[in-house]
Amino acid sequence: MPVAAVGMMVLAGCSEAAEMHEDVTGAADKASVCGQALGIVDLNPNVDPEKVQAEAGEKAQQLRDLASDVADQDVKQNLTALADGYVEMEQRRVDRLGDFNQWVQRNLNNLEELRQACL
Repeated sequence: MPVAAVGMMVLAGCSEAAEMHEDVTGAADKASVCGQALGIVDLNPNVDPEKVQAEAGEKAQQLRDLASDVADQDVKQNLTALADGYVEMEQRRVDRLGDFNQWVQRNLNNLEELRQACL
C-alpha cells in the first residue's frame, strides 16, 4: 500500500474517533489529544523535506506537550516516539531523498501505533 494511502487512513480513523468522542464528552481526553496530534503531524508524500525540517523543532515540542497532558501511557509513548522522530529530522540533513523517505516511513509506523492506541 502506498505511503500516502496509509497516512490518509491513519489520519481519517483517529481524527474521526476524536471528533465523535469530543462531541459526546466535550472533554480534553485521550481522543482529543489524538486528534490534536494528527493536526500536528504532516506526513503528506508531497511535503517538502526542507519545510518538515524547518518546522520539526516546533512540532516535536507540541507533541511532547500533548504527551505530558495525557494520562494514557500508550498514547504518551507514541506521542513521544513521534516527537523523537521530529527531533531526529531537525538534527539531520535532508538533502538525501532516500533518508527522508525512510524517516517518513518510520513516522508513519509511529503514527499507526498512535492510531491503535487511540482506539
